[in-house]
Amino acid sequence: MKFVLSRVGQALLVLWAAFTVTFVILEVLPSDAIETKYNNAGGDSVNLTEENLDALRSEFGLDLPLWQRYLQFCGRAIQLDLGNSISQNRPVTDLLVENLPPTLQLAGFALAVGLVAGCAIAFLANWLRSPLLRRALTRLPALGVAFPSFWIGLLLVQLFSFHWQLFPATGSRTPASVVLPGLMMAIGPAAILAQLLNRSLSETLQEQYIVTAGAKGLGRGEVFWRHALRNASLPALTILGMMVAGTVTGAIVAETVFSRAGVGRLAQQAVEVQDLPLVQGIVLMAAFAFVTVNLIVDLIYPVLDRRIKVS
Repeated sequence: MKFVLSRVGQALLVLWAAFTVTFVILEVLPSDAIETKYNNAGGDSVNLTEENLDALRSEFGLDLPLWQRYLQFCGRAIQLDLGNSISQNRPVTDLLVENLPPTLQLAGFALAVGLVAGCAIAFLANWLRSPLLRRALTRLPALGVAFPSFWIGLLLVQLFSFHWQLFPATGSRTPASVVLPGLMMAIGPAAILAQLLNRSLSETLQEQYIVTAGAKGLGRGEVFWRHALRNASLPALTILGMMVAGTVTGAIVAETVFSRAGVGRLAQQAVEVQDLPLVQGIVLMAAFAFVTVNLIVDLIYPVLDRRIKVS
């Protein structure tokens, strides 16, 4: 219980720090969301007077001192009230709830593909006996992180949508529309996971207890699955939280390239119009997902390695 409470406390501290730092950064930026919305080309109105703008700022609470806005936002956030979007004049919570399902579907597919591909590459790189194939698989992850994700997305669209016409290039209405953006988002995490897990497996297979297990007559598969993989997976679990957080930034690129609805595209639109409450809500949601996954990983550690529980 002490271990669990300690990890929960750390997760809450990280969530509060992410919330506070984001709030301060967004507030000190030289931007005015009200003026951007109403006095820029394409806004709801044009050339409002300064008195009108001040009244609108007062309506959204932007005329209050920084510390007072911070305390108000903290109080509302605890009650799951993230305020109203300046650009869309709707509750931020409603916008997140509407746009979250497509992003969760895309992120879930990308994480599943990334985990399977990364583990498969690392497993084959250590299981195969051919030095040529092992060397090729070891160097393969470097290609996954060498190319920009948007370039990979455009290449996938060109090949699988325009040339072969297997998957739709835009939209989010059909299950098939998840494949191309999901693959684009999965390549980077899969490459990082494969590289880390491959290195961990290579080092674990050289440990003395692995040699001892083989000397006792255990088969190669049993030694690999029961002894090596369990301990080698601990470093790979560490980056799982970063992979989940990376899907948020990856979703921004993917949903823009493939014209999909979702939180990523909502974040892009919020940044363009300097919608501070909406940006703050999206960052807070991403931070919550990050700390939740890391908390789960921390709680899994003692189950996989009893030495962590003892220490």
